[in-house]
Amino acid sequence: MAHFQSFAALGDSFTEGVGDPRVDGTGLAGWADRFAGHLADRMPGLRYANLAIRGKLLSEVLDEQVPVAVGMGADLVSVAAGGNDLLRPSTEPDDLAVMLETAVTELTSAGATVMMFTGFDPKAFPVLRLIRGKSAVLTMHVREIASRHGCLIVDLWGMHVLTDRRLWQPDRLHLTPDGHRRVALLACEVAGFAPGEDWREPLRDAPATLPTAGAAATWVTARWNDVQWVLEHAAPYLSRRLHGVSSGDGIVAKRPELTVLQPAERRQAVLADRSAAAGPSVPDHLAPVASRGSAGAVNGSLAAGYAARREA
Repeated sequence: MAHFQSFAALGDSFTEGVGDPRVDGTGLAGWADRFAGHLADRMPGLRYANLAIRGKLLSEVLDEQVPVAVGMGADLVSVAAGGNDLLRPSTEPDDLAVMLETAVTELTSAGATVMMFTGFDPKAFPVLRLIRGKSAVLTMHVREIASRHGCLIVDLWGMHVLTDRRLWQPDRLHLTPDGHRRVALLACEVAGFAPGEDWREPLRDAPATLPTAGAAATWVTARWNDVQWVLEHAAPYLSRRLHGVSSGDGIVAKRPELTVLQPAERRQAVLADRSAAAGPSVPDHLAPVASRGSAGAVNGSLAAGYAARREA
């Protein structure tokens, strides 16, 4: 395990912690807070900053957050970004890779160890599967960049447990508390230490099921869930984009400076872990994943949802 005395987290809503409210109701936790808590248990006096803001594009992370992290001189810097860009049909993952490598070069040149993240595999969700190819290409680039620059890499694509829809919020874009907990555990593993839990552990609840009523009823229910998702989550995203609005407008970073992670904050991370480890409930919005072939017609009619993997 490397002896990191400071940690700065960069990115969008994934690193800000959207989907993972603190147990005391004072804001968001997220994988980065949880990881920092585990790291501080081994490195007392750890200084931690979180510059991530929901809705940020990779170019904004590069322009706004990377220079701040360089100025901080953090030992460890995490970079998880690009998902919001992939929601735009005109985005090319090769172009994103150039920006990512620029960010990594700036951070490593300043002496930081960089922790990179691949994208999630979106195969569990109809409509979102439309960006799977682009996400896979960007993931390939992330792995290559990490190899060239000696970065740590948290391979979310290889976290097959995250294809379980119970680890995602109803918007299908943000992880549940247990999802964030598992990502934090993988980050610990990548950083060279084990916190005593295993992110591979199967979920405790039984998968959501429908009453036995035939394949047709199952298909119809799954498609209706897709329609509800477009109306409740995709349409507002598209409306914001048309009006040039981001979900992160007016939001500031929750930890804009490197400050010592206090014992009370570390306890919050522990409490959050215990709460999430109890396992997620089975939300009403979940239904069995329909076969890829059967969803073709509906995916075509919902093609507008291609851009609707909201600011992640």
